[in-house]
Amino acid sequence: MEGLKFLLVFVVLALASSFASASDPSPLQDFCVAIKETDGGLNTLGISLARIDFAPYGSLNPPHTHPRATEILVVVESTLYVGFVTSNLANGDNRLITKVLNPGDVFVFPVGLIHFQLNVGKTNAVALASLSSQNPGVITIAGGQEGSRLSSETILDGQQQLEEHIY
Repeated sequence: MEGLKFLLVFVVLALASSFASASDPSPLQDFCVAIKETDGGLNTLGISLARIDFAPYGSLNPPHTHPRATEILVVVESTLYVGFVTSNLANGDNRLITKVLNPGDVFVFPVGLIHFQLNVGKTNAVALASLSSQNPGVITIAGGQEGSRLSSETILDGQQQLEEHIY
């Protein structure tokens, strides 16, 4: 009988403690002191917002990734060709997911995936990018090649092989 009481108390305590959770999802600051000289805007909300302006006829936001944030892109003016590359699919093949966006269209780039935007319109393009982190980070893929000791011939050979499969 004594063992049964002990087991019952142990089970109740185990269940009660499993429901307790204390975490802070990721705000960089819980409280912010207002500074007169800067425009705080989105400070401490855990999000970022950027306006991207593209010149007409093929202006490109080159392939890049945000390691700590998902990006939502809203096209305001002109037409953009956007896309991202999937990673680690079950069959080992990565896929290029693309879409042509017109004003008012929205596209989501998943966290950490390589993506790009290209203005295919004849006028200036404007887009708003919202990121799910106050500090999303950015890694430009072309910039990541610098200092890697990869020869330009190796990169160009890979590009030619890729183009044969896409077109």
